Amino acid sequence: MRALRVLAGLASGLVVFAAADLRGQGRVPEPAEYRTSDYRAPTPAGLAGAQVVSTAEAQRLWRDNTAIFVDVLPHTPRPANLPPGTIWRDKPRLNIPGSIWLPDTGYGALAPITEDYLRRSLERATAGDRAKLLVIYCLRNCWMSWNAAKRILSMGYANVAWYPDGTDGWTDELLPVAQAQPEAGAGD
Repeated sequence: MRALRVLAGLASGLVVFAAADLRGQGRVPEPAEYRTSDYRAPTPAGLAGAQVVSTAEAQRLWRDNTAIFVDVLPHTPRPANLPPGTIWRDKPRLNIPGSIWLPDTGYGALAPITEDYLRRSLERATAGDRAKLLVIYCLRNCWMSWNAAKRILSMGYANVAWYPDGTDGWTDELLPVAQAQPEAGAGD
C-alpha cells in the first residue's frame, strides 16, 4: 500500500505529514539487489517493473481466471539427521486455489538447479507465453515473493504482479485456500 499523505493547514502555513501503512510497508526503500537475509521483515511498497496488487485485486484476477498464481513460500524438507524410524510429517501448505507452488525460489541467491526449476516451471505454467500475467506471493512481510518477482522479471516475463500480502491477506478476507504440493522438478 502507498503511504497516505495528509495535508494539515496551520496558521503559519501548510505542514505535510506522511503516515506509513499499518503493516510497515512503505517505510522500506526498494533495494537494487535481491534481499539475502532476514526474509521475514517489512517489504518495500513496490517493485520496479512489476505491478503491486491488493487482496481485492488478487481476488478479482483469481475469480476471473486471468492470471497464473505462483506461491514461492519455502518448503521445509525432512531433516537429514532424524533417527531411523522417526515419523516426519510435512507442515501442510494452504495457498490460493489453483496456484503453482515453487518453493525455495524466493531466496536472494539461488543454486543453479533451483533457478532452472523456476525457469522450467514458469515455462510450463505459461506455455511459453512471457506476456501471461503472473501473480507472485508468499506471506505478508516476506521478501521471498519480492525476490522471486524481481527474478522473474529478469527472466524476461513482461507481466508480473507482486502480491505482498500473500496468503495472510487472502485468509484475512476469509477467501478460500487449498492444500498445496510443490511442483515436481526441484530435486526430484
